[in-house]
Amino acid sequence: MSEFLLELFYIVGCITFIVGLKMLSSPDSARKGNTIAAAGMILAIIGTILFYRNEAGEPVGNIPWIIGGLVIGGGLGYLMAVKVQMTAMPQMVSFFNGTGGACSALIAAMELFSSPSTETGFLVVAYLGIGIGTITFSGSMVAFGKLDDKISDIRSRIMPYVNLVLFAVVFGLIGYATFAPQAMGDTAGWWLLGIALIYGILFVMPIGGADMPVVIALLNSLSGIAGAFGGLLYGNRIMLIGGILVGASGLILTALMCKAMNRSLMNVLIGNFGGGASGGGGAAGDQTIREATVNDVAIMCAYASKVAIVPGYGLAVAQAQHACHEFEKLLEDKGVDVYYAIHPVAGRMPGHMNVLLAEADVPYPKLVEMDDANPIMPNTDVVIVVGANDVVNPAAETDPGSPIYGMPVIKVWEAKSVIVMKRSMRPGYAGIENPLFFHERTKMLFGDAKDTMNKLIAELKTL
Repeated sequence: MSEFLLELFYIVGCITFIVGLKMLSSPDSARKGNTIAAAGMILAIIGTILFYRNEAGEPVGNIPWIIGGLVIGGGLGYLMAVKVQMTAMPQMVSFFNGTGGACSALIAAMELFSSPSTETGFLVVAYLGIGIGTITFSGSMVAFGKLDDKISDIRSRIMPYVNLVLFAVVFGLIGYATFAPQAMGDTAGWWLLGIALIYGILFVMPIGGADMPVVIALLNSLSGIAGAFGGLLYGNRIMLIGGILVGASGLILTALMCKAMNRSLMNVLIGNFGGGASGGGGAAGDQTIREATVNDVAIMCAYASKVAIVPGYGLAVAQAQHACHEFEKLLEDKGVDVYYAIHPVAGRMPGHMNVLLAEADVPYPKLVEMDDANPIMPNTDVVIVVGANDVVNPAAETDPGSPIYGMPVIKVWEAKSVIVMKRSMRPGYAGIENPLFFHERTKMLFGDAKDTMNKLIAELKTL
């Protein structure tokens, strides 16, 4: 009876994972989906405590440790979720990816070092769990540091080759230790931990800012794959299915991010794209900067038929999403058609802009993806670029020498007028100068995005 009830709890938990994952596809239902999936995991833990029995018929031990872990982990998670700013959301995602990878690596290491088994299947799963979990941990911690501007890129022509060698060493060691288990004994696990830790650091180090959304998606996938190996080691279906869901969805997202940037995954991992590239992508010809006043922009938008807002990381830094929504509502009250043009990799993690705007209660149908926004750009009277840079850079189409050449971008320069809201003329996260700033249809509106938006709102109310 206990076994039946345990499996029932696990089945319900798995269903909540699938339902929750489905609901994450829309900002309108994402919060509820996350809650449902979390409730399913809590249910699975309760079922394990109440109904699990080992081969000797003994129940789960160490109940105080389990409850203590739930309380401490839940409390820390709640505090982080409440206190984290939206600008720091990518860092938190990277941190969570890293802790998930570390947990999976520890599970695999404990099973490997405590079991005398030399069965090939067990060793493959244990070593892969250690390797992938450790790479996820160290890579995610480096990504966290880079996103938080605490770690700088390390660039060298030999780095791709070093990483390829380390990659081969990691998986070569897994193969050797699996099929010749007596040759190295327990030392294989320790060597694997060390080399995988170094590889995780070095493989993320040279990756530039523009590719960080892809890396976050990949590390998220790896954390799920490592968790699935933990489920295999324990014979735990809910761990296995949860890991597979995270791993598969992360791989799909990684593929979509690569497609959005017109790059292969291998090109991302060894291409050193973004950050510090000053050659290519520079503005050619006329270098004149045309400035606009708040009053000019308010009048242009108030008497336009169609206005597009293109959000970027600068919007997140300024926390201007609520002001943007109020600005949009004021324009609509004046009969202006307003939409948000969203680039898939705007910000520093996949879906960053969607999350920000959903937080401000912007209706989801107003968020227009890049592929749908570009065809209507020529019919748009005014485009307001709020803190975006690389995703609206025309060098991606016009300059073969630019590091972002070939990357799909939002073609804001095809609109009748472009207003770029920025603090300064500094390049974006990829470190590439943007010729859009000097385009004949572009005017710059300098200042903090939130303050400027509030001034625009005040001006609109007087018109």
